Amino acid sequence: MGKKMFHLAPLSLYDAGIEINRYGNIYMSWLTTFVRPKINALMHKREIPDNLWDQCTHCEQMIFHRDLVAHQHVCHHCGHHMRIPLTLRFETLFDDGRFLRVPVPPVPVDPLHFKDSKKYTDRLKAARAATGEDDALVVVEGHMGGHPVVIAAFDFAFIGGSMGAAVGEGLVRGAQRACELKAAYIVLPASGGARMQEGIFSLMQMPRSVIAIEQVKEAGLPYITLLTNPTMGGVAASFAMLGDIAIAEPGALIGFTGARVLQETIRQALPAGFQEAEFQFSHGMVDMVTPRSELRQKLIDILGMLLPGNREQ
Repeated sequence: MGKKMFHLAPLSLYDAGIEINRYGNIYMSWLTTFVRPKINALMHKREIPDNLWDQCTHCEQMIFHRDLVAHQHVCHHCGHHMRIPLTLRFETLFDDGRFLRVPVPPVPVDPLHFKDSKKYTDRLKAARAATGEDDALVVVEGHMGGHPVVIAAFDFAFIGGSMGAAVGEGLVRGAQRACELKAAYIVLPASGGARMQEGIFSLMQMPRSVIAIEQVKEAGLPYITLLTNPTMGGVAASFAMLGDIAIAEPGALIGFTGARVLQETIRQALPAGFQEAEFQFSHGMVDMVTPRSELRQKLIDILGMLLPGNREQ
């Protein structure tokens, strides 16, 4: 029997590893079938997204991003509480993850025309582009276990969560909104302290925030502070330590001045971890240290005692 003949095949067969000789015979080429795909694989490596994994900032273990979100940005290897995006924070605290933004009145930008290594206005532009927020404080309202709640939370990614005029204005507006709604006022600081680029305008926010908190207390409404890492400087020296109940996240750094500066000033050795939440709790500076996964239920229990008749049915 003669060789089986076929009609001339289209050129695209070559890409599939099939070749045709001059007599019209079809045969498979080892070079195109095996070698060529391996070369293509080497030349065109599959791109892997760079956001699949995160690294714990404490134990340096790698964590699958989906697991990190599921655990509210708490490392499941060592329990370290990393910084959590504000939107995710709010969604895990409020009923059904629903909340509304509370508008904050604008304040003058760069009142001192400050410039160090770069202009303050340039720093603000960069921080706004990176975070999508106007400043370091976000004020929201919603319900927690049916109880009306106003939360003012700091974003450390915005110039270290530093407190300037806009933050002070936000704290005041949050207190006013809590009084209007007869709601609990919860503040979540995550800040290095006052914003040096605003000088005296920044320091003025310390007494302003204290007065706003006193108005909430005079209205008979709960004021709760949830101290996160870090709570330092002028923030710790004002509204952050005035909560009717002060809750801290595990490992949160809480204090006024950094350990190195303190040790150099008093010229004495300081206890290890003396500014961490657990040490502060053991010395009566905070009322409890609560893991992030238990915060929502803990706050609901507290609100049930402090606002027993102010619950949405």
